Amino acid sequence: MNTNKKTARMAGLLYLIYIVVSIFANVLGRSKLIILGDAATTARNIIASALQFRIGFVLDLVSAVLFLLTAWALYVLLKPVNKNLALLFLLLNLGGVAVHCISDLFLIASQLLLSGADYLKVFQVDQLQALAMLSLYIYKYGFLGIAQIFFGAWLFPLGYLVFKSGFLPRFLGVILMVHCVVWLMSALQFFLFPGFIGITFVGITYLSYPIGFISEFGLSLWLLIMGAREQKPA
Repeated sequence: MNTNKKTARMAGLLYLIYIVVSIFANVLGRSKLIILGDAATTARNIIASALQFRIGFVLDLVSAVLFLLTAWALYVLLKPVNKNLALLFLLLNLGGVAVHCISDLFLIASQLLLSGADYLKVFQVDQLQALAMLSLYIYKYGFLGIAQIFFGAWLFPLGYLVFKSGFLPRFLGVILMVHCVVWLMSALQFFLFPGFIGITFVGITYLSYPIGFISEFGLSLWLLIMGAREQKPA
């Protein structure tokens, strides 16, 4: 097996594992337990499912490491096409992963606030629940806001290099670049109009789902199954 194909399949495998782990992290640690705006219910959920919450937290960290490793493998694969652009998408990914991991600290902080530890007895129960909810909102703005700007931006140089590579499908490169634009629009709207839920917001948000599935899941499957030809970049 040629070097390009080995590197491509490693990148595809890491990308696919990252996608699966991040889905499990969301299901276990967030979607079923956290109800933003309802501090009391969320507190009860986190206390009742403490182990599940911690498993979700650990999976979230594992997914961040896997995403960075994926970016590294893609950097090795696409560096011959354009080293500067490959380094750019690697650094953008690293920035997003760093914000992701820092945001995760607020996930575990919310559970610590609800742990019933002796040093927290100076606070009332409703105060601890409010502080835990504040931690979850900070996590939301860090991971679902700031980190997504980096994770959206890295897709454009990645898509451009896929398009120019000559050994990966051009249509995947185009979809990745389109996905970058849609993702950044969604992330910026998250900050600029946090309380606005309208046709435009819903359209941008739900448009990003199929584009993201086709571009990222499609790229991971192509790399894993087809690999990449050993040839000079176009």
